[in-house]
Amino acid sequence: MAHLLSSTCSLDVSSSNKLHFKLVNQCSTPIPTSFNMGISFPLLKKISLQRKRSSQSQCVIRASAVSMSQEAKTQNDTVSQQTIDGASTRKKVMVIGGDGYCGWATALHLSKKGYEVAIVDNLIRRLFDNQLGLDSLTPISSIHNRIRRWKSLTGKDIQLFVGDICEFDFLAEAFKSFEPDAVVHYGEQRSAPYSMIDRSRAVFTQHNNVIGTLNVLFAIKEFREECHLVKLGTMGEYGTPNIDIEEGYITIAHNGRTDTLPYPKQASSFYHLSKVHDSHNIAFTCKAWGIRATDLNQGVVYGVRTDETAMHEELVNRLDYDGVFGTALNRFCVQAAVGHPLTVYGKGGQTRGYLDIRDTVQCVEIAIANPAQPGEFRVFNQFTEQFSVNELAALVTKAGAKLGLEVKTTSVPNPRVEAEEHYYNAKHTKLYELGLQPHLLSDSLLDSLLNFAVQYKDHVDTKQIMPSVSWKKIGAKPKTVAA
Repeated sequence: MAHLLSSTCSLDVSSSNKLHFKLVNQCSTPIPTSFNMGISFPLLKKISLQRKRSSQSQCVIRASAVSMSQEAKTQNDTVSQQTIDGASTRKKVMVIGGDGYCGWATALHLSKKGYEVAIVDNLIRRLFDNQLGLDSLTPISSIHNRIRRWKSLTGKDIQLFVGDICEFDFLAEAFKSFEPDAVVHYGEQRSAPYSMIDRSRAVFTQHNNVIGTLNVLFAIKEFREECHLVKLGTMGEYGTPNIDIEEGYITIAHNGRTDTLPYPKQASSFYHLSKVHDSHNIAFTCKAWGIRATDLNQGVVYGVRTDETAMHEELVNRLDYDGVFGTALNRFCVQAAVGHPLTVYGKGGQTRGYLDIRDTVQCVEIAIANPAQPGEFRVFNQFTEQFSVNELAALVTKAGAKLGLEVKTTSVPNPRVEAEEHYYNAKHTKLYELGLQPHLLSDSLLDSLLNFAVQYKDHVDTKQIMPSVSWKKIGAKPKTVAA
């Protein structure tokens, strides 16, 4: 469907479970490919694509999806109408980036908890895999199949808006249609190595992340002033200073005066820099417009299963093990499962905060249930434990031995520019004070993750394991992937 003609066409099949499809177009320019990715029309009861002209005569697409069989109400639907925080109706949560690793798990968790959930996503994360020749260890169903399966298992609807939040008219229509009480914003390019591949991907990362977040802030101001923004930040904003890392702010005494200021930022990639820019923009709009926002500076996430994603194979989450999108512990477990030496970058003393994906969704739920005040910009450091890369490798080696796996470790040249031995002590008490009950990295949890990797080891492409992106060798010339 490269073009939509200047006409209206419709196909209507008179059955409650059949397709109702309508296209409306008012201009003849092509639909951007980001809006075409992965849309599977037969899986929906209704899809509408509307193209409007703005005051600048710019064509904009609005794409929305309504889940099938909404007429078939179940007892679960009645249960989901229970009040939350004393409200008479369910609290509405928009999950931007809800097709991704953290976003999908969060959307299901919140839906199960009784929130009314809408996913906003342009599905571009799937395109990245196609561009770079990568793939998730686990087979991933289409977003439409995922939502349909969730409905069939739970009776709960998740609304879907397919589009790019960098297009403000699309985002505005989604806001006006869904009217969220809270927005969970995962909708960013989230890989430091991806942002360091070449100039075009560095520019894409900063444009996508910074402009997308600005659009979300303007949408809240224009359409939902009381909406609470829960933004996924990163511990990488802080870098590795030789002092303790506080939660967002630090009190400084200087030349006889004292002030509490944002904690200094030392980003280590174009991705991390985009997150720093986001934080500054959010802090400013909270002060200037009275927006309420919580910035969750998250550590490195590991794991794949949550209670909800484990319910059916079509709900399974993605598990990245490559050198671009894979996180340290997930990569090590997959490497151990296939007999590949664990790839420790440099000296291996790089220390970071880590957390189980089950704690990611728990932290987001806690932030929503305890919103920031109007004009308040809160920062929570979202992790549960600290490990060095060498410590993670030792834990995986020990757990692998219990399963009969001979796990070896190798040091590879560090593709990043970072301290390989350093002080690291980050505070992370605020989420605990609000009720976080963490899933710590126990032997049983490592066993479970390793067994999961062994289960899918036939899907592993060993060519994806070694790092291929160098911080120092990034250039202006677009980097391609050979077949």
